[in-house]
Amino acid sequence: MHSNQTRFRHTVLSAGAAVLALLATGCWNASAGAQTGGCRDAGDWSGREQAAWLRTAVAFHGTTDGTDPSYAKASVVVRGPRGGDVRVLCRPLAVQVEFWILTATTTRPEMSFVMRYGLSADGGRTRTVAFPAGLPTGQDDTCVRVLVAAYAGTPLAGGELPRMAGDLATAGDADVRFGTARIGVHRLLPAQGPARCDAGRSTPSPSSTASTGWDIYHP
Repeated sequence: MHSNQTRFRHTVLSAGAAVLALLATGCWNASAGAQTGGCRDAGDWSGREQAAWLRTAVAFHGTTDGTDPSYAKASVVVRGPRGGDVRVLCRPLAVQVEFWILTATTTRPEMSFVMRYGLSADGGRTRTVAFPAGLPTGQDDTCVRVLVAAYAGTPLAGGELPRMAGDLATAGDADVRFGTARIGVHRLLPAQGPARCDAGRSTPSPSSTASTGWDIYHP
């Protein structure tokens, strides 16, 4: 009798352990499945794929008409993509938002670094980067414009920095070229002093700060 009770207890305990093991495995699998099925895996994305995601997730606010010389209310907003696969990313992307000043000279536009702000973005919440204070407004008879870009990964290296050929007065976004495919979006903002950037004038005013090239001001 004692032997039968012992075997019965052993059978019950073994069955209970098996049930617990199955439940634990099932719960773990369900958790793992929910994690991979509920978010978008970007772990092996190339620079182009990261840029494509950013292109649908970044918006510029308060930058379209150039009526506010200080850009006091302007910002770069990173949020969820506006189309396609809108799931949050399983692992956030490292994103850089960078600002430069372009100044017309008698030869080619010169670029000076202003600010770079690093953040992480997965599309699950909105990240807002305000424009830096004290941007030049062209009030000193110089033709100046602001360039801003959002891109994934580490800060741009020397060969990846933007280049622009031609007249700063008439240039658009398409006239700015970067030496990398990981730029999500960039914007060459309107001139704050349009008369000073008149494409018809023969000699643009030189920059008040000397520069020997595009890269010299970049950290």
